[in-house]
Amino acid sequence: MRKRIIRLIFAFLGIGAGYSFLPSLWRILNIDQPVLYNGIINMLIGFSLLMICSFFLTEPVEGILKKVEETLARQKTEVIISESIAIIVSLVIAVLISTLFWQSSLFFVNTILPVILMIVFAYLGWFVGRTRLSDLPKIFSTRTRKKDSENNNVLERKAGDNFYKYKLLDTNILIDGRIYDLAKTGFLEGTLIVPNFVLYELQYIADSGDSIKRVRGRRGLDILNKLRDEKIVPVEMYEGDFDDIQEVDSKLIKLAKMLDAVIVTNDYNLNKVSEFQNVKVLNVNALAKALKPRVIPGERLNVMVIKNGTERQQGVAYLDDGTMIVVEDGRYYMNKTIEVEVTSALQTDAGRMIFAKPYHSKKKLKEKN
Repeated sequence: MRKRIIRLIFAFLGIGAGYSFLPSLWRILNIDQPVLYNGIINMLIGFSLLMICSFFLTEPVEGILKKVEETLARQKTEVIISESIAIIVSLVIAVLISTLFWQSSLFFVNTILPVILMIVFAYLGWFVGRTRLSDLPKIFSTRTRKKDSENNNVLERKAGDNFYKYKLLDTNILIDGRIYDLAKTGFLEGTLIVPNFVLYELQYIADSGDSIKRVRGRRGLDILNKLRDEKIVPVEMYEGDFDDIQEVDSKLIKLAKMLDAVIVTNDYNLNKVSEFQNVKVLNVNALAKALKPRVIPGERLNVMVIKNGTERQQGVAYLDDGTMIVVEDGRYYMNKTIEVEVTSALQTDAGRMIFAKPYHSKKKLKEKN
């Protein structure tokens, strides 16, 4: 069916082109055969030429149409409507501007320039319709205002410069899995966006020959499916891509700028690059660090010494959250649970480090005194 439609279009194009352009071509070639200036003859010649071309061009055109159909099938209805309206409005504006050039005697000004304007405005309309879809309700909705009954002042509350409706999820945050637990707490607002290029990278990791990578990739896919199935927060897919950019992190940053979104990640490097490019980042590691319990000097803890330290007969233990504790003389209590007293804490770029000493040694010293 599709091929028949394409060939029918070629047929009509051939008839129209033959009737319109072939007489001018005969004049340019100085051909004085009267029969060639007959409209029906020119339509038949144009029809024949375009039908011959259709045998070579039908397959490529059909392939392009298939890709367009697949793209449209993946798009949401509201996105298609928004893009169509924006393109139509842009083309109308381009036509109105082009009327200024139609009276010109220059071929470029009266013919080529209007075509260029239509192409440029059509692209701009498509871009605006695709990226500013969320602003449509604001245009048609009226702003509600509350009045103070006492002083009759208008009270308005801005949504806030720090509120971002869209949260972009990167590959690492899906593999990490804590985004699911964070979403369940209800602290995340807005809509979670998973771009296609992130999903493709996650699928590539899940299909890796390395068993460790394969497990991590499948974990990320499971977390994504749980977020969508349980509908804790709205989760949407972004179908677009940036073919001129290779790295997924760079694509995320560009998409965040385009959608005015915030990136949710636990990647330290992506965090720094995003901050440099003025893109807001929600780092789950920074959140976990901020929620870690504070340990103060003099506090007593029960820990197990699991390995030797670097100096002074030290031993090393860890809290449940992974914080390292350096225990003085801890080497003598290897693989034993002992009570220690915190002496100091040090904050480094790699995390916190706590220094402590066995509490029972201090206790025995007091008993001797």
